[in-house]
Amino acid sequence: MFDAVTSNLTYLIGGFGVTLQLTCFALAGGIVLGMLVGLGRISRNKWVYYPVTLYVNLIRNIPLILVIFWFYFVMPIIAGRPLNPFTSAVISFIIFEATYFGEIFRAGYQSISKDQINAAYSTGLTYSQTVRHVLIPIAFRRMLPSLITQSIVTFQDTSLAFVIGLQEFVRRTSIVDNLEVRSIQLFGFVAVVFFIFCFISSRISLHFEEKGRKTGIL
Repeated sequence: MFDAVTSNLTYLIGGFGVTLQLTCFALAGGIVLGMLVGLGRISRNKWVYYPVTLYVNLIRNIPLILVIFWFYFVMPIIAGRPLNPFTSAVISFIIFEATYFGEIFRAGYQSISKDQINAAYSTGLTYSQTVRHVLIPIAFRRMLPSLITQSIVTFQDTSLAFVIGLQEFVRRTSIVDNLEVRSIQLFGFVAVVFFIFCFISSRISLHFEEKGRKTGIL
């Protein structure tokens, strides 16, 4: 019944490995850049706040697939050399997802009371030290459920890299389907794998959310 899957399992798993790699790079870069974006969104310096706000509003109001096309077709013209699909996809996802992670961090930063920040200053910490040791750690714990949820969305969105020829999970499944013509079992297999990973991640998010309520973090 699942002969098309079992006979091409190694090839399909290789595509899933590419999906996981893209997800990891996108999350690592997106979260780090998102922290900076979040800080820029609460900055009182207009030379920081307005450019960052423009970046967030611009990227969040266009489709991710368009961002992917931009970096795949336009960046080679700017860089003067072609970029491979994986590199283009990584850059696109970091740029796009950072705007969402940035808004999550902004909400987390703003949830911290001024008393906590003033207490940090009273101990002699500078602004940058307060950000590193107080603002980001507390915000990260409070926003962990939201960060996990956005990570699930990022994992699902990696399938859009299909359009620039990146041989991730869905692309490789499509290639196999063109040869085997077993769409139901092949794409059913993809759906099951995505469901398992997303369901487990959602349960982890729920666990941290409940834990946060019990400990008073949320």
